[in-house]
Amino acid sequence: MIRALLIASLAALASPAALAEAHIEPPSEEELAEKQAAEEAAKRVYLNAQQAYLSGLMATDGWYTMPGGLRWRYVEYRGTGPKPTPADRVTVNYEGTFIDGEVFDSSFERGTPATFGLSGLIEAWEMAIPQMHVGETIELAAPATLAYGPQGRGPIPGGATLVFKVELIGIEGR
Repeated sequence: MIRALLIASLAALASPAALAEAHIEPPSEEELAEKQAAEEAAKRVYLNAQQAYLSGLMATDGWYTMPGGLRWRYVEYRGTGPKPTPADRVTVNYEGTFIDGEVFDSSFERGTPATFGLSGLIEAWEMAIPQMHVGETIELAAPATLAYGPQGRGPIPGGATLVFKVELIGIEGR
């Protein structure tokens, strides 16, 4: 009874034009197909830009290529500290960006280094960090296949190439 009264009151307050505007038609099959085609085209453009970025690094001096298309270069090379093993826990400062330079995560900005085990990270980090000596800083460009894949994660869209600046501060227990 109260619900019916509330509905009748709202209907009386609304003009016929407002009620007609409130009626929303579902999209047609043609509109849905157009939207899907536009989304697929945008995704192709996005993925092509990711690949072009990585290909451009191949031609740039100072960049090295690892298996799977991982690109890396030294930002600061000291070469004096030990190298971690995949079983180690390491302390690092890092910054992760998209290829346009937008930062999505940064221990540098937080002012606190991160400590974690090398196993269970994105594959790009599992490959690159054991190549570093304590005290070195590298930049790495990770294709989606070595990062968060086609599905993405959190603020990272599927298919994203990620760029990291990683400073190896220490190895736990050494």
